[in-house]
Amino acid sequence: ATIGQIGWWVQAGVPPPFLSLTLLVQGALGLAFRARVLEVIRDVELRAHDLALLAALLTRVEREAFTAPRLQEQLRVLAASGHLPSADIRHLARLADLVASRQNAMFGPLSTLLFWATHLAFAVEAWRRRVGHHVAGWLDALAEIEALAALGAYAAEHPDDPFPEVVAGPAHLRATALAHPLLPREVAVANDLQLGGDVPSLLLVSGSNMAGKSTLLRALGINAVLAQAGAPVRAAHLTLSPLSVGATLRIQDSLQAGRSRFFAEITRVRQVVGLAQASREGAVPPVLFLLDELLAGTNSHDRRQGAEAILRGLIDLGAIGLATTHDLALTALAEALAPRAGNVHLEDAFVDGHLTFDYRLRPGVVRGSNALALMRSVGLDV
Repeated sequence: ATIGQIGWWVQAGVPPPFLSLTLLVQGALGLAFRARVLEVIRDVELRAHDLALLAALLTRVEREAFTAPRLQEQLRVLAASGHLPSADIRHLARLADLVASRQNAMFGPLSTLLFWATHLAFAVEAWRRRVGHHVAGWLDALAEIEALAALGAYAAEHPDDPFPEVVAGPAHLRATALAHPLLPREVAVANDLQLGGDVPSLLLVSGSNMAGKSTLLRALGINAVLAQAGAPVRAAHLTLSPLSVGATLRIQDSLQAGRSRFFAEITRVRQVVGLAQASREGAVPPVLFLLDELLAGTNSHDRRQGAEAILRGLIDLGAIGLATTHDLALTALAEALAPRAGNVHLEDAFVDGHLTFDYRLRPGVVRGSNALALMRSVGLDV
């Protein structure tokens, strides 16, 4: 009505008699719906780019003729609505583009008179009522397909990596020639590892700086994740029971949160212990813990006492894992927790005046240290 009267005004050159009334009614309706309209269009505008990407992904998947039962199941989820999900998402994306068009400097004033945002908000809500309840299923199905595609791509790119054996039973892991999958095969150093069962559930890994302790933890953790995701692993052979991985790698302090590195570490350790407690109740599989430089941020007395309590508690809860340390005093914990714990180490050596590492895992406690040599190598007078 408003646009019609304005058009009549332009043609006749005389103000229409009811223009003020229609503008008043339109303004009242606009104010009544304003809060809901703004909420709807804000959500749509925030996701406009994601909608276009989602539609493209769905279109790609809809063209596939999968033969694997698990993939076919995801296609059935996508087809459950009775029409193409990609078409519905593209329709919502077009509505989002129309919503954004009101920001145009030339069209903006006219869009206000057209009730543009309000009409589109109603259109979006109609779309939501019609297909909104299918969207969560579409996203879950697409995520499953994407995850399986990623695992399939990894397997195709690493044809020499074997698939692991995941077997039922108490927490245990047996790895032959285990290495980090992100390291080139020609430079990666592989090691054998055994945890749980008739061998120690805990290995305390000592070694000097840069000897490869953290890389060993990462190699074990990422291969355990790959194994349980259904991917091949970087090892000659890997057998493991179902395991929940908990780690304290890459712990960071936070100035913004007012949190020290030590506090961040013990918070993460508490999460790992909580996971182990949940495993005892059967809520999750037993824990594979990977604790890097355990409690390095406190004094030696508290570190030894705290580390022993944490590691003993984890083993008592049926967990298995590795803990690295620079503090050789902590290696005595293996004796205190024997036979459920043992010591292994990584070595370094000076060859022709250069510090070298072989990254080979050996039994027992490391006997040397390279900290002073490293400090001297960068020019510190120590």
